[in-house]
Amino acid sequence: MSESTTKTIVIGTRGSRLALWQAEHTLAQLKAIGVEARLEIIKTQGDKIQHLGFDKLEGKGFFTKEIEDSLLRGDIDLAVHSMKDLPTSQPEGLCISAVSYRETPVDALLIRQDALREGVTLKLKPDAVVGTSSARRKAQMRDLCPGIELKDIRGNVPTRIKKLQEGQFDAIILAAAGLTRLGLTPENIEVIRLNPKEFVPAPAQGVLAFQTCADNLPIRRMLRHIHHPEVSVLTNVERKVLKMMEGGCHIPLGVYCERDNMGHYHAYGAYAESWNAPLTTARVSSSTHFKLAEQLYNRLREANN
Repeated sequence: MSESTTKTIVIGTRGSRLALWQAEHTLAQLKAIGVEARLEIIKTQGDKIQHLGFDKLEGKGFFTKEIEDSLLRGDIDLAVHSMKDLPTSQPEGLCISAVSYRETPVDALLIRQDALREGVTLKLKPDAVVGTSSARRKAQMRDLCPGIELKDIRGNVPTRIKKLQEGQFDAIILAAAGLTRLGLTPENIEVIRLNPKEFVPAPAQGVLAFQTCADNLPIRRMLRHIHHPEVSVLTNVERKVLKMMEGGCHIPLGVYCERDNMGHYHAYGAYAESWNAPLTTARVSSSTHFKLAEQLYNRLREANN
């Protein structure tokens, strides 16, 4: 290995429990290929401003910009992001050099036991208070359960679960990958994993992105050893739809792509102009992923007009 990769690699990460799990996982993968690394915790705008919903924050990249600035300054060598938080356009000089395996991409609905109602959609009582700050989740929940009250919730995964258990909400929605990675099984809470073909997740949900400086070729070559190309094919489709929609991770758009046992690709989309606008859904299947994103984008746009 070259001199640039025999030194200790500095990994930039957010400081939440889930972000640290992701960074520690990356450390272990690098160690397995003989690369030493250490973590550098960086606070982002999304971490600092906890009282506003995502739609009230300015710009894109709420959880990434400060980390990307550190990369460009050379303070860190590698950034580990939840790929769903990463804008589709990379800052000049940066690139996504590798992606991780995909943990389950689905969303999870967590309901307090005393708020459960059997025999109704998603076991939610008609006037249930559901916590989420995601416009995508709001739009799809509003479509499924029109009578519920949607209320913003911020904080890391354990904090949100605590707010649910305290009774501030009847239910909350989280990425199931976070629950799995942190090994959380909350008491007195029923967890319903939502079918990604029906409740469409964020583009690249469940995947980690490894971001570097574009000209740092030794680091980029090293990351090939932990790259999952089969995952990259699917996330490229999902994120291309997001890019064509010209939106950041805060727009009401869900895109999910999978490859079946026969090698065919299936892409699912859910889109609304705003969280409280009518929801449009579409599905496209093909024997190839070529132009799959464009087909799904066109169907979503046609149905929305």
